[in-house]
Amino acid sequence: MYLLVNVDDLLLTGNQDHMLKSFIKCLHNTFAIKDLGKLSYFLGLEVTYTNNGLFLNQSKYAGEILEWAKMVDAKPVHTPLPSNVSFSSTGDPYDDPTHYRSIVGVLQYLTITRPDISYAINQVSQFLNALTTSHFLEVKRILRYIKGTIAYGLHFSKPTTTSIIGFSDADWARCLETRRSTYGYSIFLGDKLVSWSAKKQPTVSRSSCESEYRAMANTAAEIIWITHLLQELHALPSTRPTLLCDNQSALFLTQNPVSHKRVKHLELDYHFIRELVSSGRLYTKFIPSKLQVTDIFTKSLPRPQFEALRKMLRLGPPPSRLRGILTYHSLNYLIISR
Repeated sequence: MYLLVNVDDLLLTGNQDHMLKSFIKCLHNTFAIKDLGKLSYFLGLEVTYTNNGLFLNQSKYAGEILEWAKMVDAKPVHTPLPSNVSFSSTGDPYDDPTHYRSIVGVLQYLTITRPDISYAINQVSQFLNALTTSHFLEVKRILRYIKGTIAYGLHFSKPTTTSIIGFSDADWARCLETRRSTYGYSIFLGDKLVSWSAKKQPTVSRSSCESEYRAMANTAAEIIWITHLLQELHALPSTRPTLLCDNQSALFLTQNPVSHKRVKHLELDYHFIRELVSSGRLYTKFIPSKLQVTDIFTKSLPRPQFEALRKMLRLGPPPSRLRGILTYHSLNYLIISR
């Protein structure tokens, strides 16, 4: 039995009905709470039960954003950013910076179930103090993309395999003003996306190998955290996690103990990954760039490539046939609100 607590909202799940009922009764005797039954809505997340799992989205929240931004009647687009976009602080200043910051702020919460807009939100968030009219046009394009995909969300079903697979990628010197790289990762449990990120690296990398290697170190740290969590939940896969990268030089550093003299400037990251690999806690492997799903977190892409990677994330429209009873591992989901 697991209990998730967020201020005065509680989420309870387990695989034995009598244990759940006994625990809820105990809570009733101690606190003034209300049992809301099967999970359907939690902190803005909408939960729909399918034949073999769950579908999570934030369509109601997205609709409220569009209504507040007065973009309900906007024309939809197929990608959140143009494929040739470049951001800089030069240009005509936008006359209402508070409005811009408010929209970007509420959009960040939408990335909980919409990893496809993570990179776009990361880019427009970097110019909150030096924003221009061109930045606001890109924010409006993100809203137009959300308008056309408002019901999209993440699909979760019983995995055929339970191995942990991480994808790591970095776009070297992406920022035109600071020349810092944008890195991202996506981590799957089986074929289900469970963790992702799109961020700018805090320091300048002197080579693409360095930026990719730093990205691998951050991905490895997230993978280790996930393994510890799964171990606490008694659901740790028996196979060791795999970290995939499309940079041969960075991959070589993780597997060759001789090359550390050339990379003293990233020595901590080097030893961190090397120890994980040599101890058997992590396996690193090359993946072709065309299969690198994390590209969606590091750069703006043309429509065909963007839609292909979005599908690989198992992100899409709600299933056509929905069912009100969940049979995944016979778990019972309840929300309890005090």
